[in-house]
Amino acid sequence: MAVDLIIKASSIITMDPANPRAEAVAVDSAAGTIAGVGSLADLQAAHAGVAVNDLGDTVLMPGLIDPHSHPALSGLSTQSPAYWIAPYVGFPTYADVTAYFQKLEKETPAGVPLMFNGLDRILHGAPELTNLDLDVFFPDRPVVVMDNSGHEAYFNTANIKALGWVDGKPPADPVGASFGRNADGTSNGRAYEVAALFIAGAPVLAALAQHPLKPVAEWYKLMASNGITATSEHTYQGNQLKAYIAMAMAPDSPLRISLYHMSIEADCDQPVQTPIAPNKLKKQGIKLWADGSPWVGTIAASFPYLDNDTTRNAAIKIGPGGEGEMNYTRAQLDAILDKLTPSGYQMAFHCNGDVGMDVVLDAYEHALNKFKLIGTDHRWRIEHMGACRADQFERAAALGVGLSMSPFQFIYWGDKLDGEMFPTEIGSQWQRVGDAFRSGAVVSFHNDGSVSPPIPLLNWQSTTTRQTSSGKVHGANQAISLDDAIKAHTVNAAHMLHRDDEIGSIEVGKLADFCELSSDPYLADLHKITEQVKVLGTWVGGKKINLNNFMAQIEAMDPTEHKDLPNHVHSSKKCC
Repeated sequence: MAVDLIIKASSIITMDPANPRAEAVAVDSAAGTIAGVGSLADLQAAHAGVAVNDLGDTVLMPGLIDPHSHPALSGLSTQSPAYWIAPYVGFPTYADVTAYFQKLEKETPAGVPLMFNGLDRILHGAPELTNLDLDVFFPDRPVVVMDNSGHEAYFNTANIKALGWVDGKPPADPVGASFGRNADGTSNGRAYEVAALFIAGAPVLAALAQHPLKPVAEWYKLMASNGITATSEHTYQGNQLKAYIAMAMAPDSPLRISLYHMSIEADCDQPVQTPIAPNKLKKQGIKLWADGSPWVGTIAASFPYLDNDTTRNAAIKIGPGGEGEMNYTRAQLDAILDKLTPSGYQMAFHCNGDVGMDVVLDAYEHALNKFKLIGTDHRWRIEHMGACRADQFERAAALGVGLSMSPFQFIYWGDKLDGEMFPTEIGSQWQRVGDAFRSGAVVSFHNDGSVSPPIPLLNWQSTTTRQTSSGKVHGANQAISLDDAIKAHTVNAAHMLHRDDEIGSIEVGKLADFCELSSDPYLADLHKITEQVKVLGTWVGGKKINLNNFMAQIEAMDPTEHKDLPNHVHSSKKCC
């Protein structure tokens, strides 16, 4: 290796159990790899004359990894010219949201469509909107409001007209998704699940996309500013490929991307060819959806919601929903896995409810046995698992299935979950991360794109304390160690993406991806990690990332090459 740089820090957290701490790391910048890890004196002796970059008090650790995200969709739906209205980004109440609606209706030129993301029926206390509700605020311009869950969208009459639906009637429901309909078959301004959401929102997104790559780049920037150097696209579809190639080609591109192809695309089991090195951009798996979201009442669970003002206002069916909330029958899942498994791609199943978890595990076990994958390194995954149980995690571990968990569900909704949406014995235990780690399965954490801000350090803080954003503690028995929490965004997350030979720890031969922190998280008050520890920057492939340069590089690209990016899944697409 041609070492041309030695980086020294006050301490280096390697996440390598054989060598957990170091003082310096030697880098081969041309290859983008780590050539040595140890003391400064030893590395200087081994590489005489090589320049040393002394980071002073900075603590260096592996670049952080979010193994389940949606960068393209998140950027297009939350960054300018779209508007992010989630409770945790400055709109705590529905009154705040509607005041913002009124403000933008007055300030935005006539005819210009508007896109909003982040309406939350639970946290905002917002109703399940219809086209008529939105017509009050937006009588003429097309408007789409994405639910914070990512599983529902609301749109006005002008958007229905823009969609060109004959007599205002939606097309046939895509597989695994649906449109809301009035008794006469006309649209009520609602769409449910990913395929339908993309159809409903496409005209507005397309109309707003002056430079389609810029809002995506803003999301990249947001992730990188929180220490993330690798993530995934869990709603990948073919029309996104050019965009992801372009993003990867920017000299200061801050993220490595793993693509998970949506199963609703007919070619989801086919390889993706790119001119980009696989360590920067590669297709890794296939994404499927078992059930929906807790916040809109569409999880396949064995228990009901509590019947109160919160759930009634959110139009949540009390339930329990059981298998009736599954997007697919077990027979359909078997057929899908029969077709997809021979591709060799990693399967990743969205699932929140305990009933859904049983069905997914049954389907996984059937397919893994049928194709003789039990005991192999298949790394199939399950995503979210808000209401799932310890015994289910143990069963997943026995099957070699990874647990990709969602601390944000607990962080932002924990106070509502415990005693308001569900009885304490269920709600306090939501996101059983302690049970997950105790199961022996590989456990990673994610923020799910725009469903929550991509802040790994907040995930560390909350999973070690079981403290919600309000400061309240729920289910202290599910707290984990800081070491496990950090693993969930480093070595375990790398394993989940099948990149553990490349990233996740600071070891010789791995890629030189680093996160710079202001201080050592192991010395911080667990309740104040986000206050006491700050992300100072990231490195990718041995290069310190300049996010301002990255944004300029993206803005300099020809936007016409990517004008079709916002045109998402068409209803003619068939499930695999």
